Amino acid sequence: MPTTVWGGIVFAVAPTICVGLIFWFVMRAILRADRTERKEYAKIEAEERAKFDAESADRSLASESAESL
Repeated sequence: MPTTVWGGIVFAVAPTICVGLIFWFVMRAILRADRTERKEYAKIEAEERAKFDAESADRSLASESAESL
């Protein structure tokens, strides 16, 4: 146990600061992971949309050429 006033203040405030720092690091990690996941999901979704658009364009060209025969 601390014997001085300042030692008591530090002893009383230190756990709160430590818990606050742990909470801050955890929330920071969660938010960064979410941001990275959203970025990767958007990239994958854009690739899939481009693939779908290319396939639908190929299908429309094939149907147009079949109709002209």
